[in-house]
Amino acid sequence: MMTKNQANEREQFEMLTIDQLVPENHLVRKLESAIDFSFIYPMVEHLYSGLGRPSIDPVVLFKITFIQYIFGIRSMRQTIKEIETNMAYRWFLGFGFYTEVPHFSTFGKNYERRFYDSDVFEQIFYRILKEIMDKGLLSPEHVFVDSTHVKASANKRKYDKKLVRKETRAYEEKLQLELNLDREKHGKKPFPPEKFEKEEWKEIKESTTDPESGYYVKDERTKQFAYSFHAATDEKGFVLGTIVTPGNIHDSHILQPLVEKIIEKVKKPLAVAADAAYKTPAIANFLLENQMLPVLPYTRPKTKDRFFRKHDYVYDEYYNCYLCPEGQELKYTTTTKEGYRQYKSDPAICASCPVLSKCTESKNHQKLIQRHIWEPYLEEAEHLRHTDEIKQIYAKRKETIERVFADAKEKHGMRWTTLRGLKKLSMQAMLTFAAMNLKKLANWTWQVA
Repeated sequence: MMTKNQANEREQFEMLTIDQLVPENHLVRKLESAIDFSFIYPMVEHLYSGLGRPSIDPVVLFKITFIQYIFGIRSMRQTIKEIETNMAYRWFLGFGFYTEVPHFSTFGKNYERRFYDSDVFEQIFYRILKEIMDKGLLSPEHVFVDSTHVKASANKRKYDKKLVRKETRAYEEKLQLELNLDREKHGKKPFPPEKFEKEEWKEIKESTTDPESGYYVKDERTKQFAYSFHAATDEKGFVLGTIVTPGNIHDSHILQPLVEKIIEKVKKPLAVAADAAYKTPAIANFLLENQMLPVLPYTRPKTKDRFFRKHDYVYDEYYNCYLCPEGQELKYTTTTKEGYRQYKSDPAICASCPVLSKCTESKNHQKLIQRHIWEPYLEEAEHLRHTDEIKQIYAKRKETIERVFADAKEKHGMRWTTLRGLKKLSMQAMLTFAAMNLKKLANWTWQVA
């Protein structure tokens, strides 16, 4: 039988507190129980003047941002609207029924006037991470590294073409030293410093809306200005560190500075897992020389079909040469500025080779093979890939870093951004990952309690 609610209780008078309106297992109660937010006061004290009108409580200010990022609210304006009517949010901020909620522009003004040139967001991120570590929840022995693109607040059709200097890679100085030693060992003259200092330029598309973003091309349908959020997690999915770059910076350039930051701020890992984009000689060299296991996947050979693969040519370490499938020798000729040793065959012998069509298409019938001076480190990473330990670690990527990025985009508003500039995007990354760590800490410790 259909019934109609005849009673109108909108004007009903009740005697209650805000605390009674917040469910016992609501997330805000778990957050309040998980950490004492008063740690923010000493972090920001030096950014406030001792004169003038009283400011908004900085803990309230940062709690408002945590509400936005934890609950995935799309903007600060919308966050303030939610706080005005949501009793749980008011309880979390310590507000009463009639406490005036700050204007949505308050955080933006404080950011520009106080926090813009400070590292307060990074400090908050690592203070929350320390709380996780102190409670024994962190497992940083195995680190999982990856990046994701975040769509910039920029029109992809509004840009200028510009020549810019190629970015310096973290390992550039070390590579220059070692390749010159390699050249001297083979009787070649070392490259003079000016050879390396010569500026290399590339043409890029620079957004007129957000010049600090990078033009990112994934396929024919995905072409946009974006930022790359590079992050590393432990095996339980806690984010250990993050770096933000323009979207056109290759992932492999950021692994070393990101891992170095984790070593400095958290702990040196025993193993670092990453996908195929990170499988380079430089990364294998960096990890193995620093006693960290590289956990890298299988990558398919890039040789054309119907041609011999590189592994069909046998490297002879003693004589420093390659042997082709027909037993002919490819001799060392030089070491390039990029760190590759070049091995070339004898064109006179190759011209009459019965399998020449499977070997090379060069006009002079000469086969060229390049071998990086750090190739042995990459080969060691390839050997390690077959061990059970490395297989088990790599299998956890989908449960850790990939899940973190999926949750960040689906639940915490990281699919796109309304902010512009690297500093603001770095703030967004720090706050998003700090919010995710805090949420996990709150849920886990609440269950334990």
